[in-house]
Amino acid sequence: MASLGMTFYPTSKSSFPAQYAGDGFAAEHGSWNRANRGGYEVIRIPMKNGKATGEYEDFLTGFVTADGQVWGRPVGVTVGHDGALYVTDDGSRSVWRVTYTEK
Repeated sequence: MASLGMTFYPTSKSSFPAQYAGDGFAAEHGSWNRANRGGYEVIRIPMKNGKATGEYEDFLTGFVTADGQVWGRPVGVTVGHDGALYVTDDGSRSVWRVTYTEK
């Protein structure tokens, strides 16, 4: 899999919870030549004191169906003026807007 786009969430003027401030987000385009599909998601890269912790977590998934068919391939990720994450997807030719809503 390949990370084609990456951004860092701002530490000010954000709409996500405070624990996301400064964290990295990477668009994983996916790997078409593997028996088990990998990638096809956006990952969150937690940061501590300005440095990556060495871990990552799935953030935006669901681009592969239960039967292994791919319908989306994240390419780019950026933060809008409204604090939302915007993800370009060349599989479905879409731009996804990801926002936080309180539980």
